[in-house]
Amino acid sequence: MAGMKLLPEDPDVAQVRPTAAADLISDDDRSVAADSWSIKSEYGSTLDDEQRHADATEALNYRADYSSDKDEQEGEGVSSMLGFQSYWDAAYADELANFREHGHTGEVWFGGDVVENVVSWTKGLCMDICKNHLPNHVADAGSEPVGQREKDMSGWSVLDIGTGNGLLLQELAKQGFSDLTGTDYSEGAVDLARSLADRDGFTNVKFLVDDILETKLDKRFLLVMDKGTLDAIGLHRDGPIKRIIYWDSVSRLVAPGGLLVITSCNSTKDELVEEVDTLNQRRVACQRPGTVEGQEASVDPPPFRYLDHIRTYPTFTFGGSVGSRVATVAFLRN
Repeated sequence: MAGMKLLPEDPDVAQVRPTAAADLISDDDRSVAADSWSIKSEYGSTLDDEQRHADATEALNYRADYSSDKDEQEGEGVSSMLGFQSYWDAAYADELANFREHGHTGEVWFGGDVVENVVSWTKGLCMDICKNHLPNHVADAGSEPVGQREKDMSGWSVLDIGTGNGLLLQELAKQGFSDLTGTDYSEGAVDLARSLADRDGFTNVKFLVDDILETKLDKRFLLVMDKGTLDAIGLHRDGPIKRIIYWDSVSRLVAPGGLLVITSCNSTKDELVEEVDTLNQRRVACQRPGTVEGQEASVDPPPFRYLDHIRTYPTFTFGGSVGSRVATVAFLRN
């Protein structure tokens, strides 16, 4: 259900120290950590700033159509320190210190059971796609089946956005995925994830400092995972606008025929599907159908289609409505 934050699983982890309000003022300078860290390697260099700002401007211009009375009413008072990079820098500085001193893994957001559920369900979905066993509502959509190219999990390139301590990627590695990359805009998170992966023997997993809202990656991945990152972005005081920029960035990172899997405790399955529908409508509206040399110009399909969601999470009833504490939804990239 919206607004619910699950407690960390590890009881030995020290409480995160509170962040002073002054620390939050400089948060908008989010690219400093990423720019100071070398992440070029095989992923290439960043999109140039001019293009990035042009994309952001396009998203901001769409804000008038995206907003509604409901958005404005719900937008008041929902911001949180969890939406600011300074909060996460402080949190991961503490967790890294705890790891170095005591060997603690750190917080497992959503809990270990949810992580295992997400990983096993995602693997099953990838296997179904390899066999071209798609649900009926997408089976006839005409996208190239990934199975024509990648027959096992080792062939799936995976990106975990907002990887934190990187434990989700470790679980994916246990399931046979081997081309694994985790990104986070907090350098402390990346240091912690690397340290844990080295300790636990997952030395093939790559970790990079990168901000999804200003991503420097130009590689596309067959599987992109998000466990709580969109939640945190939405808790920023400019959350609605930042979410639009998030979707534009993510749509450039998922390869055609690939998967985007989002796990959220702040959005329901229906809310995530509605958000993707809004992205699709905006993309279609931005295209200008016309003619080129007497022939009608082609129009690109919308970026994503809803594929499936986890149906096995425990549910509860509140105020006559049935909900669950977590939603995990998969979208197929057109």
